[in-house]
Amino acid sequence: MRKLIYGFSVSVDGYINDRAGSIDWTDPDEELHQFHNDRFREVEVSLHGRRLYELMAEYWPRVPEDASPIEREFATLWTEKPKVVFSRTLTEVHWNSTLVGENAVEEVRRLKAGGEGIMEVGGASLAASLMPHGLIDEYQLFLSPVALGGGTPMFPALPERLRLRLAETRQFNTAVMLRYLAEV
Repeated sequence: MRKLIYGFSVSVDGYINDRAGSIDWTDPDEELHQFHNDRFREVEVSLHGRRLYELMAEYWPRVPEDASPIEREFATLWTEKPKVVFSRTLTEVHWNSTLVGENAVEEVRRLKAGGEGIMEVGGASLAASLMPHGLIDEYQLFLSPVALGGGTPMFPALPERLRLRLAETRQFNTAVMLRYLAEV
């Protein structure tokens, strides 16, 4: 069965974006950006909620020519990686993406059962819909030194506790990674 990872840059007060929806406060250094590129290379399928897909699709396929080599590398990885976009409002998706409009939980169960590799989920609302069903195996928080005071929380209000076990920590210049495994 595939392993599903939920990872995001998160503020010290638990938000993945600010009140305006911006992630401009995330400023990965080269080492952290390369870490993300290397990790993303291992992912077989990337699951996106609508908002994250739109944010990524707006930037990565058209990354500026003056972008760093690491950013250009990620742009290539992102546009070529198979993606499943979960949305009830989008009518089409591009860049090696498949659109799913209904029943995210059942589709993710099917995708997990369809192989032995790694999938990632991006998008707080999509991840929130999967958490109560125990579908996320690993959580990767990239804790950034900023308090936002509001925005989209990485973790929603949950019907019960989510038990996690710390598996790894790693310090970068611009963030600290906390990697947790879900306890069953």
